[in-house]
Amino acid sequence: MRRYLKSPLRLIIAGVLGATGAAVLGLAGAYQYLHPALPDVSAIKDIRLQVPLRVFSRDGRLIAQFGEQRRIPLSFAAIPGQMVNAVLAAEDDNFFQHGGVDYPGLARAVIANLVSGNKSEGGSTITMQLARGVFLSPEKSYRRKLVEIFTTLRIEQELSKQEILALYMNKMFLGQRAYGIGAAAEVYYGKSVDQLNLPEIAVIAGTFRLPSRDNPVANAELARQRRAYVLRRMREKEFITQAEYEAALKAPVESKLHGPAVEVEAPYIAEMVRADLFNRLGADAYTAGYEVITTVDSRLQHAAVKALRGALLEYDQRHGYRGPAGRVTLPSGAREKEWSQALEEYAVRGGLEPAVVVATEEKSAVAYARGSGRVNLGWTGLSWARAPLPDGSVGPQLQRAADVVAVGDIIYIAQEVSGNWRMVQVPEAQGAFVALDPQDGGIAALTGGFDYFASNYNRAVQAKRQPGSSFKPFLYSAALDQGFTPASIVNDAPLVIEDPTLEGSWRPQNNTREFRGPMRLREALVRSRNLVSIRVMNSLGPAYATQFIQRFGFPENTLPRNLSLALGTAQVSPLEMASAYSVFANGGFRVEPYFIQRIVAANGKVEFEAEPKFACADCVQPTPPAGETEGGVTNLIDAPITTATNDETRWGGRTYLQEKSLAPQVLSPQNDYLITDMMADVVKRGTAVRALQLKRGDIAGKTGTTNDRRDAWFCGFNSSLVGTAWVGFDQERSLGPGEEGSRTALPMWIYFMSEALKGVPEQKRTPPPGLVSMRISADTGLAARPGDPNAIFETFMAGHLPPQAEVDSALPGDDQEEKKDDSLF
Repeated sequence: MRRYLKSPLRLIIAGVLGATGAAVLGLAGAYQYLHPALPDVSAIKDIRLQVPLRVFSRDGRLIAQFGEQRRIPLSFAAIPGQMVNAVLAAEDDNFFQHGGVDYPGLARAVIANLVSGNKSEGGSTITMQLARGVFLSPEKSYRRKLVEIFTTLRIEQELSKQEILALYMNKMFLGQRAYGIGAAAEVYYGKSVDQLNLPEIAVIAGTFRLPSRDNPVANAELARQRRAYVLRRMREKEFITQAEYEAALKAPVESKLHGPAVEVEAPYIAEMVRADLFNRLGADAYTAGYEVITTVDSRLQHAAVKALRGALLEYDQRHGYRGPAGRVTLPSGAREKEWSQALEEYAVRGGLEPAVVVATEEKSAVAYARGSGRVNLGWTGLSWARAPLPDGSVGPQLQRAADVVAVGDIIYIAQEVSGNWRMVQVPEAQGAFVALDPQDGGIAALTGGFDYFASNYNRAVQAKRQPGSSFKPFLYSAALDQGFTPASIVNDAPLVIEDPTLEGSWRPQNNTREFRGPMRLREALVRSRNLVSIRVMNSLGPAYATQFIQRFGFPENTLPRNLSLALGTAQVSPLEMASAYSVFANGGFRVEPYFIQRIVAANGKVEFEAEPKFACADCVQPTPPAGETEGGVTNLIDAPITTATNDETRWGGRTYLQEKSLAPQVLSPQNDYLITDMMADVVKRGTAVRALQLKRGDIAGKTGTTNDRRDAWFCGFNSSLVGTAWVGFDQERSLGPGEEGSRTALPMWIYFMSEALKGVPEQKRTPPPGLVSMRISADTGLAARPGDPNAIFETFMAGHLPPQAEVDSALPGDDQEEKKDDSLF
């Protein structure tokens, strides 16, 4: 009997040992056979996660994120403990006990597969899922499963459990383009991982299994069921209390996408960065985890966007209401569901919300917007909407709300500072605004249109338009360089010009269609007199004028070589104008605009750091020694300068300190001071007098309006900030009667500067050496006689003082000009 019992036991033991040995030999053989196909898991330590390109303002606020995969890598220490518990409970609660493969679980899965005939994955640990996600294809086969097991064992040898778990939680796809828990928290809840509550953690942990199906945006009900499973497993493992479990089960499941937590609205700058990084790095720019720090100041950028939109809405409102954006027929008894459906095709534009009119009263209306719900539109928010007339004016005043809106109209609405709502419309006119730091050219703010997502055409950079009279300061600076003074008398009178480079006879006009006769150059700039500018240009000669104006950074091929340049017929962008005006703002130095301050790689290494050249009036000798002048006028550009060392220059045999990164000086300090002083008068009593509301004495600038009022400009500055505002239509046409730089573009600049210069002390300039102030006759521009009641003070370059009133005076080059065309002066 004992022999009978021992024999089966021995047989069983022998069978088990034999089977085990055969399995071991089989696995060994399989390992040898599959070894060439196994991936090099040592590379997993250096695995590069696809991390999107992120763009920041100079004060560290997120502007944009680019890349198909949204990922926010986290170290294991940065992952909240409850998130770790939730993932372990849902996916692999024995993770820290097994060696990478859960053999009992795997055996159960194999048996189940054999019985069912399916090849479902089953029995996968976190490490196995990681091996499959990083190294292997989605193929389902027993051979692939063996490769997965061997790869898993290798991973467990190479990495610690914490490293494996962190890589898994950062690497895996979790639905809606989110890779890893950091991106999932942002996509599904608009939060960082450490801000998630327990129900939100359970939802994200539940997406690891079937992310495309179980995420809350794709299917809120499946996400709720999966969340319940995760919470139950967490309760079973005692990761949470019964009270926490029950409260989390009752929480609603949010089913809405959240974008990256963008903190600064600067999409035009973001696109400039994206294009630049792509040119440098190719497709790696979107996946290698680069961070770009721009020169943009978040506060100033917000002010620029708000200023542009405010100015365009004011312009648009002056020209009447074009009608609703659309119309729908609302069913009887319609409520929020039907109202919301009516708005599905309409997007927010430049902060303006689409809304459907749901009721009207005598002098009010009720509208519904998806973001704001029901809002009341009072009479002040409706009564502006008069009919536009062909001549650019508007029709008669409205009497009741029904004159302008009806139930079912799709309109746009905006909330005023007071909290009241008003009806608005998306402007047809466009605009651009650029603000530069004139000391180094850094772009502090830039917006290229009303709404980037409606039109990504960047008018601040790409639009080439005529600057009109805002170009005149460059010409007047050239005139000062050639001996003109602010007191030079030029005739503001009609003229006819025969110029072979122009078609036929040219009869230029002032905007006002009136003439003021002989006037001082300063007054001509203050009053923006076109005919004076043309006479000055003719005196200088187009060849010299265009050559001089190139000093401000304008390409030669954008400057017409004829007298029309005096009226601003060049083709320039707002950014180019802001850059050129920086020369006036910083004391005469040419700085190059730039917008990328720093590029940082995913490992924290700085790959690029901007090295701009700076304006520094104290770093160079302000005036050449006596005798080193050209034609009696200081000319810094042609002065004989040779480098002595990295930190100094030699000038005429003398050595002066110079910084290594000094920007080239293109205007003499005397020229720069005088032209800036003349533009300060444009603000104090000229075409830009509206800017006096800023109550500052350190601002200067020039308005600009082109032919038929197709473009309106204002370029203004102080020594710390330059701003250029432009308004016009993309398909060029007139802005309408009365729409000039002072009315249409200047308000944008004022709105911006009122915020930008808030709390900034005034920075009045000190006149440089080489200038003389003296009393002159306001009528003749000559030195004033004693007791002259019209005497005023004027500033001149030394050596260019006006003669006494008793002496006849002529403009520089008068004799020659009279021989050319006696109608010019």
